[in-house]
Order: sequence, then C-alpha cells, then structure tokens
Amino acid sequence: MSTLYDPFSPEVVANPFPCYARLRKEAPVYPVAERLWAVSRYEDVSGVLRSPAFSSSATRLMMMGGLESRMQTEEATLRERRRRLQRELGLGPRGGEEGWNENSLISLDPPHHDVLRIIVNRGFTPRRIARLAPRIREIADELVDDITARGETLDLTADFSTPLPVRVMAELLGVDPADADDFKRWSDVVISGVTGDLATSGPAPLLRTLDELAAYFLEIVEQRRREPRDDLISVLVAAESSATLTPVETVNFAILLLAAGNETTMHLIDNAVLALLAHPGQHQKVVADPSLVPRLLEETLRWDGPVQLAFREATRDVKMAGTLIPKGDIAIALFGSVNRDDRQFPDGERFDIFRDTQGHMGFGFGVHFCLGASLARLEARVALETLLARLPDLRRSGGEIERFDSFLVRGPTRLPLRFGAPGA
Repeated sequence: MSTLYDPFSPEVVANPFPCYARLRKEAPVYPVAERLWAVSRYEDVSGVLRSPAFSSSATRLMMMGGLESRMQTEEATLRERRRRLQRELGLGPRGGEEGWNENSLISLDPPHHDVLRIIVNRGFTPRRIARLAPRIREIADELVDDITARGETLDLTADFSTPLPVRVMAELLGVDPADADDFKRWSDVVISGVTGDLATSGPAPLLRTLDELAAYFLEIVEQRRREPRDDLISVLVAAESSATLTPVETVNFAILLLAAGNETTMHLIDNAVLALLAHPGQHQKVVADPSLVPRLLEETLRWDGPVQLAFREATRDVKMAGTLIPKGDIAIALFGSVNRDDRQFPDGERFDIFRDTQGHMGFGFGVHFCLGASLARLEARVALETLLARLPDLRRSGGEIERFDSFLVRGPTRLPLRFGAPGA
C-alpha cells in the first residue's frame, strides 16, 4: 500500500486529516493499491457520487472483502455460508442476489435502490421521528442521573454515547431494550468485521455474528407477522407480505439499521464533545446558548464526522483530475477529506460553529444520503443539550484517545472525562 495513504496505519487512524490535506494538494486521485483510487477533493467526490459512471455495488465488495492491498476476500467461503443459511432458514434468493448484506440499501443502484428506500423511509417519517424527542430526552436524563450518582468521572462513550442510541434504535425497531449489550456487541463486530482489523483474521467472527443477528431478527419478524405493532420491523414485514421485500431483505434492513444507527450517532456525540473540549471558547458559547447545538452538530459532521468514506465502482473508464480510473476499478470517496477542502469550505481545517456548513458530506451525498440522518441529528441534539446543561464543566481526563477499529467510521473507543470542581 502507498505510504501516502494507508487507512490502516496507526497515524492515519489517529489523525487522517494531514494525510487528506496532502492528497488534495499532491494527488487528488491517488492509486492506493491495484485498481483502488482515493478521491479527496470536494468537486471530484461529488462527481463520483452523482455520476452513473460509478456504481454502489462496490460497497458490498469492498466492505465484505476489504481493501485489496490489506485483506483477502474469501468470497467463496462467504457465499457458501450464506447459501447454507438460506437453505436452513428456507429462504430463497431473488434475482440472483443471495444472503445477508447482498441486497442492502448501501450496495444497490437505482431503480432497485429507490424502491427499497421508499419502503424504509416509511419508518423514518418526520412525524415518527419527532415523536421520539421526549423519549430521547428521558433516556438522556436517566443516563446523566446514573453518571452523577456515581461520582465526578465518566467514560462518555460507555456511559452515555453508546447506550442512548442503542436504546432509541431498540424502541424504534420494536425489540427488547434489555438486549442492549448484545446490540452493541453485534454492532461492533459487524463494523470491525467488515471495515477494521478484525476483517484480516478471516470471515469467521463476522459470520458468527451474522448468524446470531439473523436468528434474533427472524424470530422478531415472525412475531410481527402474527402480531403487527407500531414499529419499524412491522413496517418492513408489511412490505414483505406485499411481495415488495424478501425475508432476507427484511433482516438485512434490521441489521443495517442496528449497526449503522448505533455507531454513527455514538461517534457523532463523542466527536462533538471532543471538538468542544479542544476549543474552550466555543464550548463556553454553546453552554451559554443551547440554541447553538445544531450549529455544533453540523460543524462536527463537517470537521470530524463519524463516517469517513464510501466506495464506488467505475462502470466505464472515467478521467478525473487528470487521472484515468479504468472501468471496474474502485474509487474511495473520502468524505473526511472533502469536508475540509478549502475550495468548498474556506479555512477548512479550522473548527468554527458559526461557519456556513451547507453542502458538507457528513451524512453522505446523493441517492445514498443517510436515511437515518434526521434521527441521528435529533438524538445527538437532545443528547448534547442534556449533557451540556447538566454537566457544563466537562473536561478531559486521561491521555491519548484510542480510536475505534475501522477505516470507515471515526470516533473514540473510550472517552474518559471529569466534571465538578477542578481538582476534585
């Protein structure tokens, strides 16, 4: 792998932004490995995500197989395991697409993508999302109650940022919040198993987790067939019964929402707090004026967003920034880079909650713009309003931040903090 951009190197995992800046300046379309190109400028990434010359199918290939220069795909093993699962569960493939994650929203192109997205959007209507706000605030207050009852230290990730979205997503899906520990464990394995070092050890840990997830959600799906409720899984089951979704797609959606919904919101909350603590003047302004929290969130999404990149496969030869990306090669659209591109965001390396963040790609771009963006924004807004109101004097406790094991998502694994009187 090129020394200019290695997403697995400890230096890039800890702080990819100097690397992104060099890519934008020296090699905006850069050959990371054989048939793999990093695209780092705003204009070029926008083109990749909008153009029919690039297909989303690369998402599945790269995330289930890994970066070619670092991982071996073991695709035959994965496919055979999925076929066996289907036979055991009595589920047949549709249209030649088989198994868990084969027919996922993130790896489909229009028009099939559009049909499935319309179905899932029924669970994310403005009315359904808005009525979650009081419950999110209750959960946030309960978590802060637990924190303050224990003393003047906390691990923000474990004590607040993780349990809040896990409980919200459990209630939205209609599953038992008591299974929260399992949800977190499953989410971590799925993310690390397809985008982190866990993937280098082969597919076994990921496949075991997918087995558990499939069995868990298939049981819930069967319950909803018998007794529909006002939850997202019931929405998916209704679409399945009308032959719009296959059973595999129903389970896939539940797995995607569990993993993506939990991890994205968790890291957004943590990254926003880290950004504030690194900028005391802006921290004070937000504490004094909670109406600035939405600005804080949008600037965090731009400056240090939880999702760093996406994959696209060239469906024909494409020339970009003077470089040819041949048909069949993979473009890595670097969201983390384009969101600091000075051509789009003047002085882009500077964190400023008062800047114009319109057009940032913190939730992606185009037809694959994150379908849960409105929920993530609501959860993070309520979480930070509660946290900053009740613990206005948060400060760091500890040394270097250990980052989550993934080249795709960015955030800490732990975030030790203190509150109360200094020196306490």
